[in-house]
Formats: sequence, structure tokens, C-alpha cells
Amino acid sequence: MRIALVHDWLNQMGGAENVLEEFVRLFPSAPVYTSMYDRRRMPAAYRDWDIRTSFMQRLPGVHRHHQKYLALYPLAFARTDLSDYDLVLSNKSGFCHGVRTANSRRRAVHVCYCLTPTRYLWLFEQYREREQISSALAALLRPVLTQLRRWDYAAAQRVDHFIAISSEVQRRIRTIYHRESVIVPPPVDTDYFQPAPQAEIGDYYLVVSRLIPYKRIDLAVKAFAHLPQETLVVVGEGRDRAMLEALAPPNVHFVGRQPRHRVRELLQRCKAFIFPGLEDFGIAPVEAMATGRPVIAFAGGGALDTVLPGVTGELFPVQSVESLASVLQRFDPRAYSMEACRSQAERFSAAAFRARLLAHLSNIMEGASLQAIS
Repeated sequence: MRIALVHDWLNQMGGAENVLEEFVRLFPSAPVYTSMYDRRRMPAAYRDWDIRTSFMQRLPGVHRHHQKYLALYPLAFARTDLSDYDLVLSNKSGFCHGVRTANSRRRAVHVCYCLTPTRYLWLFEQYREREQISSALAALLRPVLTQLRRWDYAAAQRVDHFIAISSEVQRRIRTIYHRESVIVPPPVDTDYFQPAPQAEIGDYYLVVSRLIPYKRIDLAVKAFAHLPQETLVVVGEGRDRAMLEALAPPNVHFVGRQPRHRVRELLQRCKAFIFPGLEDFGIAPVEAMATGRPVIAFAGGGALDTVLPGVTGELFPVQSVESLASVLQRFDPRAYSMEACRSQAERFSAAAFRARLLAHLSNIMEGASLQAIS
């Protein structure tokens, strides 16, 4: 079976690239089609992959300023003809689901692993606030976004099967694209994030995050002003750091970006991991549970799929300081079993991801074969 993998762009590392790496582990001989690839900014291991770029690879400054070429991504992927493959597996948060998978002679089966419907098209106000886009620029972008939404919706109708990363994304796919999907959560490195050999609870709560507006770290910082007897450690950098430090009471400590092994050590000993933002899935809470520690998260987005209230942590119902502080005030870190947290995290391991994905793809391709025979 000939398989092609499709990815939006390769110039930065994030959760999408972690998923792509698992795709390549499953299908090492499959080429990776993408809009553009900056080999200097990506892991050295990627240089062994068969990466095939579009005309956008030759555009000036595209590797560092890929957002400026927003209107060209649909054209780049629409020109990518993958109809000679048997299976096309796209890893989408942007426009890569728009590749061509049918011609006059044959048709590939297209399965889209959807991280989210294109956020800056369908959730523009959220995206505008997150990226601090000015009112003037937003006004200029709106006519372009209207046209791009039409293209994006039409491209979604040509996909044969959607896979969502969470129930939140499944809901968006249904609402925005009017398509059904199955859920296969993204992979979490539970092999690396494990409990300490000798479990010992420290004297602090923990946040690990980019310090940017939509992560809502301000809620955690302000909540600890109501809990002077408790300590919050904040790991991470971002444009909000100075503002958050100005808000912070003396019991909140900012330690900046930390190496991965130090993050694991901090997770292993925290009273609980605090996750106040609204995320499509949220890898960090699962990493915390993988080390045996409970999570306090906002009751929305991916946290609804990963955190079990009363078992592996708690959910606070409203994105407000009062709601989070109320949960913290009655929280007992010793009431949550390390084994229960670890067991829940293992449901989202890389091995579990690969097994679920392969099983679903096998069912799809068996169905396609039977349909072709009939």
C-alpha cells in the first residue's frame, strides 16, 4: 500500500510535529508533503525523511514569516496531487487537508488527523486576542478570511474520514465542517514522564506553560494571592511574564524556561499541576499525571477528556480567580493515588496512540477494499 503523509509546514516544533514524528515511525517509507521546510530549525533526524515541499519553499522569508503568506497555502496544497497513493494521512491545523486525492483515473483514501479546524479562520476573535492582532489589521484580513473559509469548508468536504484529537475538536468538526469524526488522542511521552523512584510531595503547586494571554496564567497568579500559606512555581517564558510578575504576590515564583529533566523533577514533587487555559487537548496535564501527580484544570477543552475529577485531580467550572481559588482552598494533594494518575496517563501514551490509529486506519482501508470489490 502506497502511503503519503501531509503536514502544514516544517519550521517550528510543537504538538503537531510530535504527531508527525509518530506518523513517520509508523510509516517510515512514506514521503512527507508540506508547504515548506526549514532544515536548520528542525531536528537533525528530519533530514533522513523524504520531505517534499511546494512552490512556497522558494518564497523570500517564508521560513521565518510564514504567517504573511496566509493566502497562498490553499493554492500550494491544492496543487499537490496525491491521487496515485492508496492512503493519504494529513496532520491538519491549517490548510494541508486541501491536497488533491482524486483524478480521472483513480482516487486515494484521505484520512485527516485534525488538531483543530483552522483556528484563524473559524475562531478568529480568539486567535486575534491570542496573537494581539490590531483592529486595523483585523479589518484588512476579514475579506480574505471570508474567502479562505469558503475554500477550507469545501476542502473539508473532500476528506474521506476525520479523526479528532479530543471531544472538543470533534464538536468543532461537526459544527464547522458538518462532518463526523472518531477521537484518537495525540501521543504523550509517558516513558519519559514517570513517577520518581521515591515519591515525595513537595511544598508547591506548579504551572509549566508559555506565558501568553490565552493560557490564562493570570488566574493562577491571582488565585494564590488568596492563599498566602501556599506556594506556586511558574515555569516558562513569554510576552506576559513582566505583567504576571507585576501581579504576583510573594508566594508566586517565576523560574523561567527549564530543561526537560528539571521540568520532570518539578512535576514529580508538586502538590498538583495547575492548568487554567482552554486547550484543544493539553499535553502538559497528562505529563503531570504520568509522573503520578494530580491536576487542577479548567473544565473545558481537552481537560474534560483527560482529568478524572476526584480521581486524578479536580476541574474548576468557571475561568475565574474565585472558581480556581475555591478548588485550591479545599484541595488535599494526598487524596489522589499516584497509581490512578499514572494509569490514566498511560491511556494517552505513544504506544496507545499508535495502536488506536493503526486499528482505525486498518478498518478504513478494509472497508475501502470491500467497497472497491463490490
